[in-house]
Amino acid sequence: MTGSGAAEPELLLRARGGDQQAFGELMSLHRNRVWAVCLNVTGNNHDAEDAFQETLISTWQHLDRFRGEAKFTTWLHRVTANCALAVVRRRKPRTDTVDFTDTDQPVVLTDDTASRFDEHVAERDQLRSALAELPDDFRTALVLREFGDLSYADIAEHTGVGVQTVKSRLNRARSQLATTLRGYDLASE
Repeated sequence: MTGSGAAEPELLLRARGGDQQAFGELMSLHRNRVWAVCLNVTGNNHDAEDAFQETLISTWQHLDRFRGEAKFTTWLHRVTANCALAVVRRRKPRTDTVDFTDTDQPVVLTDDTASRFDEHVAERDQLRSALAELPDDFRTALVLREFGDLSYADIAEHTGVGVQTVKSRLNRARSQLATTLRGYDLASE
């Protein structure tokens, strides 16, 4: 339920009729998962913000194309993944930097927390780098499953392949991801 008390189907109906407030409420219901997909497909905050914005625009502009044959979340995740992949395809190679000024408060590190914080940042960066090394179809399946929380059937519908293909892609993606992450661990020793 939303603050106005409207359920998703009602918000969807109103949004399809051009109600921008209903659209905003509808997207608020899904913003965390949409953001997770954007961030994990693109691998960094800057590109994820672009992908998130493109997702909002594309969803609003193409809401009339949602036919209701699948769940709205499945359709929305398809739009999200496509927008995020489009951002990845057109970005120029660049060096990623961590922006520690994102918060209102400065990051204060004590000797006790510094190594844990550094390890957390390093692990997150390694995971994003490893995800970026996966082929697009593997990365999309893995992100939709692990971060979008979609079922195998929903991922199959989203990607236009069979459930067994989804399972195979997920298995291969996890295997490649683990191998890549092990390589990072060995390189840091």
